[in-house]
Amino acid sequence: MLRAVLDRDSVFEIAPLYGGSVIVALARFDGHAVGVIASDPRVMGGAMTASAARKTERFVDLCDTFHLPVINFVDQPGVMFGLDAERAGTMRDALRAVGAIEQAATPWMSVIVRRAFGVGGGMHGPKHGPEGRSLNHRVAWPTARWGSIPVEGGVAAAYRREIAAHADPEAARELEAYYHRLGSPMRTAERFGVVDIIRPSETRRVVGDWPRGRRRLLRAPARPPTPHDAMIHDPLVPRRSSLDDDLSGRASAPHPPVTGGSAP
Repeated sequence: MLRAVLDRDSVFEIAPLYGGSVIVALARFDGHAVGVIASDPRVMGGAMTASAARKTERFVDLCDTFHLPVINFVDQPGVMFGLDAERAGTMRDALRAVGAIEQAATPWMSVIVRRAFGVGGGMHGPKHGPEGRSLNHRVAWPTARWGSIPVEGGVAAAYRREIAAHADPEAARELEAYYHRLGSPMRTAERFGVVDIIRPSETRRVVGDWPRGRRRLLRAPARPPTPHDAMIHDPLVPRRSSLDDDLSGRASAPHPPVTGGSAP
């Protein structure tokens, strides 16, 4: 897939023997240098392991340092779970990778190829960006599916008692087929922030249209900073909650005058 979309003989994979469920590479697209991230379902089903999360974090920092646009081909079933994954600190490393992605100011394009579930699926690209100006452009193939958990896991958790009491052990398959029909990307693309469902054969053309749009965004003037921005980015300014504002407002407000009757 990478050879079909990127320039011929331009893909240079980094650390192929480490964190193999995620592929990171430097490549060229239309002659321009780009960073590439892709899931590899042949290794651990493509799940986000601790080593894959650390690999992703370091690569995103590399691309952000050298201002390389990132193209992410997503087939992510989620963060690896289990006793060994807990001992390895997989969720900790995954959240560090999420932080690196959100702090990256480089333009980003996500191509949802198949799966994007849970925290691992949410790592496909920045949602807000460091200044609220995320340059994440999302498209998906018709084979894409996304959500909190895969349909199979959701059915097993929500209908556990009914499935256990049913005479046919394959009863869950009917429920899974029903929810798979509801899980079409055509129904939920807008809610997930996907701007278009494209044919796989159109991927290179659509990716080629993206650089022109990102250049216009990069040339656009940033909005002037506000006091709220200063509070967010200044680590010395303590954060205030709505409860603090409410209590301080009550303390400073004058007591209402007595309009009638006698004070107790």
